[in-house]
Amino acid sequence: MRAGVHRCRRAGGARGASAGGVAALAIAGVTAFAPMSAVAATSPVSSGPIGGSQLSGHGVIVNYPSRNARRLPGIQASSYVIADADTGQVLAAKDPHGEFRPASTLKVLTAISLIPVLNPDATTVATKRAASVEPNIVGLLPGHSYKVSDLFTALLTISANDAAVALAQATGSFARGMAVINAEARHLQADDTFAVQPNGLDAAGQHVSAYDEALIARQALASPEFMKYDETISARFPVTARKSVTLFNQNALLTHYRGGIGGKIGWTTPAGATYIGMARRGGETLVVTLLHCPSLTEIDSAMKLLNWGFAMDGKVRPVGTLVRPLADTSSGTPVSHPKPAAAHPAVAAAKHGSTVSGPVVSAFAFTGIAVVLAGTGFVLTRRRRGELAAGGKQSPRSVREKRS
Repeated sequence: MRAGVHRCRRAGGARGASAGGVAALAIAGVTAFAPMSAVAATSPVSSGPIGGSQLSGHGVIVNYPSRNARRLPGIQASSYVIADADTGQVLAAKDPHGEFRPASTLKVLTAISLIPVLNPDATTVATKRAASVEPNIVGLLPGHSYKVSDLFTALLTISANDAAVALAQATGSFARGMAVINAEARHLQADDTFAVQPNGLDAAGQHVSAYDEALIARQALASPEFMKYDETISARFPVTARKSVTLFNQNALLTHYRGGIGGKIGWTTPAGATYIGMARRGGETLVVTLLHCPSLTEIDSAMKLLNWGFAMDGKVRPVGTLVRPLADTSSGTPVSHPKPAAAHPAVAAAKHGSTVSGPVVSAFAFTGIAVVLAGTGFVLTRRRRGELAAGGKQSPRSVREKRS
């Protein structure tokens, strides 16, 4: 299951590629990935894993303050991270940089990447590709128009695989949407992550790490728009003008854990159960990420790790740090995607309730992304070592939760 590849890299290190070439590809909506051989000559010398040297370990990593300190709970997961979202301190981890299939936890990355560049009030027409995803979950119909905000709600409550594809295509094309998603991963320094499908359904070469998912979760917490969608307990989704379905949030942490504020479940046969959880108590906000768990154990395991984290935060010496997003070299501040410009035709049409059949993303937003990539001076690299095999078939939904 585990690819067995740990990326030893310098935090914020440049990849030494042509910035102009990356910018041109980003504007064109082409995924700008170079083979490893193209950048090997200019890549920096490795100085340990991002986040700290201890995070290179494959087993459980923790610095207990004393022999009598509260022990980590026994968790059946191949990889996990428990971290303080406010300080960025990684309190404990297991194989944090190991690469695994994400299943639907990848939808958190999809959401934080596309929310800033898509107008929530615009509508987009579902394509045959979006409507034919299996399992589709919400039931989009090809040729029907859907509001972007409704698609995000479906994405994060019931894990709608069809909504994920529709949102990626709402940028103008599926390839352009995936380019935006992978650009955001690079911006966050989530370099163990490569997305092929916006819904996280298994695909050759797609992988994440528990450490990267903690970076993604921390960014999600900083987005009020994301949290609004993610905290929704129930909502109605209009499939057609005459038919609506009720969405119920699958994340039991919201209703069964004191302080639970968000997260995302995932499951496929090859990935096993995966999970991102977020909780806040007494002014402390923790994130927990788990990969490759036995089915239906992920939320209980997350609760146990969160209990340990709240009890031990400030008592254990951190094993590492969640790095900040890459900074804009011109201003020294973290880069964020610009909001859609009001002058853009798609935005103007949305204000009048019109259906937008083309992109509902601001052209200025993509220009901004291109500038971001150029300013940081690195090319999006896709290392083929340890690439995960093409993933198997989605299993039936469980009684407890719809899985995807």
